[in-house]
Amino acid sequence: MFARSLTPIVRKKVGRGKAIMIIGPRQVGKTTLIKQELENLNYQFFDGDDPLIRNLLKEPNTEKLRQLIGSSKIVFVDEAQRIEGIGLTLKIITDQFKDVQLWISGSSSFTLSHELNEPLTGRKWEYEMLPISWEEFENHVGFLQAEQQLETRLLYGFYPDVLNNPGDEIEILKNLVNNYLYRDLLSYAKIRKPRVLELLVQSLALQLGSEVNMNELSQQVGVDKNTIKRYIEILEKGYVIYQLGSFSGNLRNEIKKNKKIYFYDNGIRNMIVGNFNELNLRKDIGGLWENFLIAERLKQHNYKMSLARPYFWRTTQQQEVDYVETDGGQVKGFEFKWNPKKKAKLPKTFTEKYKAEEVIINRDNFREFVILK
Repeated sequence: MFARSLTPIVRKKVGRGKAIMIIGPRQVGKTTLIKQELENLNYQFFDGDDPLIRNLLKEPNTEKLRQLIGSSKIVFVDEAQRIEGIGLTLKIITDQFKDVQLWISGSSSFTLSHELNEPLTGRKWEYEMLPISWEEFENHVGFLQAEQQLETRLLYGFYPDVLNNPGDEIEILKNLVNNYLYRDLLSYAKIRKPRVLELLVQSLALQLGSEVNMNELSQQVGVDKNTIKRYIEILEKGYVIYQLGSFSGNLRNEIKKNKKIYFYDNGIRNMIVGNFNELNLRKDIGGLWENFLIAERLKQHNYKMSLARPYFWRTTQQQEVDYVETDGGQVKGFEFKWNPKKKAKLPKTFTEKYKAEEVIINRDNFREFVILK
């Protein structure tokens, strides 16, 4: 069992009069964390994957909820996005059952944001849970074993089931992609062209870390740009991909509106492209390394409530900085290199204009980037 960074955070919110909601991809441990916190306690469990539960919780009144909750002082609604109209149902519980602690989990911010934001405004503590972080992994297996597994993790990623079943990684990732990535997203977002979604995901996976060109993607996938934009939004809210925006001040030649695409997990990305070859046989090691670092930094910002904002930077003359972070008016520019012997330097145009600190992250010093103090 991996100790999760969110556990002490949510524990402090119990009994403070608001629902506790944890959202994130399927199979990252949301239900496990909540059930662990509720162990040995009397609680009412509603599973949104169960058709009977979905029917019972669909537009109930206060009296019906009173019967369903009974004498329990704790209610846990799992996979809440599967229940139609769940926002109003949860609002009734928080408003009418003041002595009940409500726990909610969900796997799609696309659905839950729409359903819950207005009904539960001011009534919930909301957190995102992502695949195991490098920090959680290292705390569990120890510094030495984590270091020894770095290359393996760049290939297979950090889903708990993947980490707990060495040797079965490909089978587990295949099931995750087929059952969650496509089936769930198609269901939640009511996508009518599943083949288009599949082609788009594959195109994005092959362009890992590259700027998104809507015209190019439109031609590759065979649909208009608006459809591409909508599907990318669905993939992001479904916790498959992450969009990194461009940083700009007032230099005329800066790229101001483009975005780069990264995957929340390397293993998912590698399953989509069907490539688990060792690193020394791959041409995409730079992309895998960059994706790993940015995904880990995202987890750190998320769990440690950082106010830092992430970007990339590029000019029309192809000067670029892999990753830029702004925090309290300070600007840092990061260059990622897998090989510690490879020299790197940020463009002077960037460092001088923004008085930016320059940081080179490689195989030898990456821990200082993926574990925030």
